[in-house]
Amino acid sequence: MGSNHYSQIGLRDLFDLKRADTVILHKTWFAFFLTFFVWFNMAPLATTIAAASGLTMDELKLLAVCNVALAAPGRFIMAGLTDRFGPRKTLTLIMVATSVPCLAFAFAGSYGQMIVSRLLLGMVGTGLMAGIHMTSLWFRPRDIGFVQGVEAGLGNWGSSIAAMLMPVLALNVFGSWRLAIAMSGVLMLVYGAYFWYTVSDGPERAFRRSPGKGSAIEVSSWGDLVAALIWTAPITGVLALLVWRARGMGYIGGEIAALAYAVIAAAVLYQTGRVVRLNLPMLKKGVPDRDRYRFTDVGALCLCYVATFGAEVAVISMLPVFLQNGFSLTPQLAGLLGAAFAFLNIFSRALGGYITGRMPAKRGTMLVYLAGVAVSFSLMGLITPEWPVPSVVLVILLCALFVTGGCGITYAIVPLIKRRMTGRISGYVGAYGNVGAVVFLVAYTFVGESQFFYLIGAAALAAFLFCLFFMKEPAGAFSKEYQLYCVGKRPAEGGRGRASGARAPFADRGA
Repeated sequence: MGSNHYSQIGLRDLFDLKRADTVILHKTWFAFFLTFFVWFNMAPLATTIAAASGLTMDELKLLAVCNVALAAPGRFIMAGLTDRFGPRKTLTLIMVATSVPCLAFAFAGSYGQMIVSRLLLGMVGTGLMAGIHMTSLWFRPRDIGFVQGVEAGLGNWGSSIAAMLMPVLALNVFGSWRLAIAMSGVLMLVYGAYFWYTVSDGPERAFRRSPGKGSAIEVSSWGDLVAALIWTAPITGVLALLVWRARGMGYIGGEIAALAYAVIAAAVLYQTGRVVRLNLPMLKKGVPDRDRYRFTDVGALCLCYVATFGAEVAVISMLPVFLQNGFSLTPQLAGLLGAAFAFLNIFSRALGGYITGRMPAKRGTMLVYLAGVAVSFSLMGLITPEWPVPSVVLVILLCALFVTGGCGITYAIVPLIKRRMTGRISGYVGAYGNVGAVVFLVAYTFVGESQFFYLIGAAALAAFLFCLFFMKEPAGAFSKEYQLYCVGKRPAEGGRGRASGARAPFADRGA
């Protein structure tokens, strides 16, 4: 199923269904689309659910935080699983397993059951890790920016379609928000089974290497080890913020909160311990130059994703309610307008990846988009109920253009840091998107909409400054070959990893 196309992939190639890589791309983005459709099937129904069940705004905000909380450590875990077991198995697992809490939320009989099921359902937001890995196996480095922009753009469109369809399904088709949400879970379950039987991990001429038993990330120096430990702790530690807020709002008692803090602390220590155990022997032995990379660049991408994807998730979670309450709109119209934020994903995220793939100054492209995010969220903060709705939508679209485009740029750069660890690096970056979402949404329980938007703008400015002073331009961005080289031995020499298909060229190893 290998491809003989050596010209850079473009829009026309997406319609060439004779290409195996194109078919895999379409199947993968649709799987990602369904995970996002299910992930954000609650936000456009928030006021409908509140009216039917008597929930308050504070309870709705806490449900929104629960909806994204587990995705942060979940993305970290799934990134390790996709490196070890491959994207096909991992993405199938995500779709099948998370259909259960989706159905549980649909038929929950109490607010406690809603919190637990929504918390577990947050794991559905980890599908990006497997999708990114799948495209990195099927496409060449210089095509990845565009391809992953297409995949993530169409996949993220799931949240936009959910915002438009869920109110219509719940109010005009099923006459029940529970049946509408249950339908989305069943659809994802069925497609998960289809995905399992119809895709493979990479073309025949390429191969997938497992980085070994360790699920921690490798580093190149003692300084990077310290940086990795610092950046690892918040991925699970951010859950303490949710526990603290739930305790403060009186939804859990002191004993349960203490137990939760202890579990979170143990998980953080476990994760940092794995990083130390994996890297100590390697650093003492010395890391070859060809395997070195800067962990600071990973940290920079993490901050970029906080300011882009974290902002996107947080805004999607509150925008329909903000529009409905602030401008006296119907749930259907508020959902339709709220969908505009994620709707731009379909081309702006791909555009961000496309531009990154062709611009020699990828860091500079990122800086431009981060500046755009900071400015546009400042404009969002100026919105008042006196604004005409068309002007509000225009500002939302401008903001979404930079936010979703910045997401595309971030993940176009991820595979260029160290290709054989794409899964784990994408796990850090993806997890930080949800760390940002949790922080923003917890802050939203304290402040109004204007302060919420200003806070996100300030986060984007901080990410801009960090990238300006500490991020370096990635190397090896325009290679024509698949880059699956591993620090270990070649498969024929008895390396630890597994191979599927024939050996790939080694022309780009070490990139």
